[in-house]
Amino acid sequence: MSRWEPDARGRLEKSALELYRENGFESTTVAEITKRAGLTERTFFRHFADKREVLFAGASALQAALVRGVRDAPAAMPPIEAIATALTEVADTFFEQRREFARQRQAVIAANAELQERELIKLATLAAALAEALRERGVTDPAASLAAEAGVAVFKIAFESWVEGSGKRTLSQHIRAALDELKLVTGGPLPSTP
Repeated sequence: MSRWEPDARGRLEKSALELYRENGFESTTVAEITKRAGLTERTFFRHFADKREVLFAGASALQAALVRGVRDAPAAMPPIEAIATALTEVADTFFEQRREFARQRQAVIAANAELQERELIKLATLAAALAEALRERGVTDPAASLAAEAGVAVFKIAFESWVEGSGKRTLSQHIRAALDELKLVTGGPLPSTP
């Protein structure tokens, strides 16, 4: 494969995931990734800061989209619903077309304690950003923090169900189901499902 063929980033992601699954994350080098992708290390570092970033490169774009979704939600919408609405909108945009990548990524993360820690940091950062977006909407603490943390928990549970599932339900359907479960365990009213 020529290094001048299109979609260098996609080829690097695919090669990295294959090698992470075959050899383990720790044992895989950037040189091996680029060799399999038919690219140079220089090209790799134009797209990713290090080999972990293959798995986490979209975090800032995801966070920005979710924060925007919360900010744009109708003013009268309850905080948890504003977050749930943002999550379901982003689920369709960011994840549905990359389900197989998400499955492979999750398997690599589950097999490595350092990556699990990085994933938890990403989720905590996301919760903090969502809480701030709620505060901008006039939601005070502790409600803003509670809603943001609950929303991230809903997303985490839904995402795990989605990547492990049969593929019959979309991520947004898993998000709504997890939100319904949260409301059942907290005794809250069930939302109307779109």
